[in-house]
Amino acid sequence: MIIRLLLALALTVPAVPAETEARSCPVAVPANTTCGFLVVPERRDAPGRTTKVGYAVHRSTAKDRKPDPVVYMSGGPASASIQLTTFMSQMFPDRDVVTIEQRGSKYSDPVLSCPETAEAMLRGTDVGAAAATCRERLARQGVDLRGYNTKEIAADVVALRQALGYPQWNLFGVSYSTRVMLDVAAADPKGVRSVVLDSFLPERVNWYDDAEGNFRDVLTRLGVRDRFDAVVARLNAHPAQVPTVDPLVDKPYTARMTGDMVATILSEGMHDSDMSAVAPALIDALADGHDELLRPLADAVGQSLVSHEFGLYHAVQCQDEVPFNSVTARSRLFTVNGDRAVCAAWKLPRSAPVNATTTAPVLVVGGQDDPTTPARTAKPATEALPNGRFIEFANTSHAVFLVNQCARRRIALFVDSPDIAEGAKGVCDPATSAAFPRVTSADVHASGAPYQISLMPWLGAPFALFALVSLFQLVVGGLRGRALTAFSGLAGVAFTGLVAQSVYSMISENQTALAVGLPAAVTYYGYLAAASAVLAAVALLRERRWPQITAVVVAAGFLVWWYAWAM
Repeated sequence: MIIRLLLALALTVPAVPAETEARSCPVAVPANTTCGFLVVPERRDAPGRTTKVGYAVHRSTAKDRKPDPVVYMSGGPASASIQLTTFMSQMFPDRDVVTIEQRGSKYSDPVLSCPETAEAMLRGTDVGAAAATCRERLARQGVDLRGYNTKEIAADVVALRQALGYPQWNLFGVSYSTRVMLDVAAADPKGVRSVVLDSFLPERVNWYDDAEGNFRDVLTRLGVRDRFDAVVARLNAHPAQVPTVDPLVDKPYTARMTGDMVATILSEGMHDSDMSAVAPALIDALADGHDELLRPLADAVGQSLVSHEFGLYHAVQCQDEVPFNSVTARSRLFTVNGDRAVCAAWKLPRSAPVNATTTAPVLVVGGQDDPTTPARTAKPATEALPNGRFIEFANTSHAVFLVNQCARRRIALFVDSPDIAEGAKGVCDPATSAAFPRVTSADVHASGAPYQISLMPWLGAPFALFALVSLFQLVVGGLRGRALTAFSGLAGVAFTGLVAQSVYSMISENQTALAVGLPAAVTYYGYLAAASAVLAAVALLRERRWPQITAVVVAAGFLVWWYAWAM
């Protein structure tokens, strides 16, 4: 009896009234959308100071509008939500959609940024000292970090439902916010109609203890674990010097990338299904010595360090996650080591486990290639829920609904009829509805040129010039009856057209593949470019005029550029 009473108290949200404030929307949102702040106590156990939680409400104009909206929160911790209002309103056109921020995140107030720790992780300096500096700065601003945890964030969601006046709504969480939404469902059972958990991170799962093993499991499934271990060993012995841009000051610098750093970046990057799909080709290329492909990874880590408000991220992790992990040995993943150093410096209190559950219908969706919330842990946790069901999607990684159309359809149908267990059966097959096709070394010719051109388009000028000259040769040669010139132009136009078509086909399926190289077929198309150059040279021998000279010079220069740099 005492245990039940304690559990009930842990799940009860204090009846602290919340106010709302109107605000202009911080990002582009669809018509019929309003934004605001939910004003709530920073700590409900010590009322006084308040914090403002950002949110947006999109009102559906559908004739068959349902009375219960979908409320969505992004993961992270500390990922923003409001920018997905348009996406969510298209997914649920017949329902209002509410997107709610986490307190302390980008579109809340205050914003708990922590550039000090981001800079330390980027530079490889003392993360603990940087964390101390960050905490001192936040304390001077009056921030009490103890108020930024999962329990308070979940209470904010309940308070927003009450403030907006919805009797019931449907919860939608992804990654970290699946914990939040399950806590909400337990704390506010009468206000919850259904729950969608994408990439479920159960409370009892120790993320830090599992991180490296989960990543290696995905590498094994992709068939590249041994080759990746060889890459890590090589770069640990001889780190690569990789040019990149410091995202915090927007200035170029050279990153020293060890094998462990590459392991960390790739384990984070493979949360994205497009990156996971090209990982086999990328790892094979790195194993073959193509270190120029480290540039996209270096740029990616910089972008990830500015995509979260790290003050909030650290506050949540140091109270709700790190204390429950052993992390006794130093990990090769620098994010694990960095988070542990921050928590040692901040010394925040360990939260009390909630062990939340719900009798509401729950749909859990997961990706087969997810290195963070694998089916190994998500499925048993789903089966422990009284009314839970789990669906795994092939060749998909983290945050399934963002990239997998089949997942979106299954989720939408579940929300329409959450009590019908097989209501979506036959609509689409999660075993065959891959987000992106797998890219192997047989599909791509490893090269850093496409990525460099994406950053600096002028680097592709030789290709464009060769295409223009070839077209000129084809037209003029054909009109003037100069067969050699016309055939030279035809070969050049055929080459550029085939290359363009192959590249377009690749990026139509997955533009991230260009970070690994060019379509494998282009290696054969080079013979057409060489034939164009030879025919132009023969035409020049017969008639030495400036058009022929120009064609030969451009063709020769292009071949040097193509084989010495692009390929």
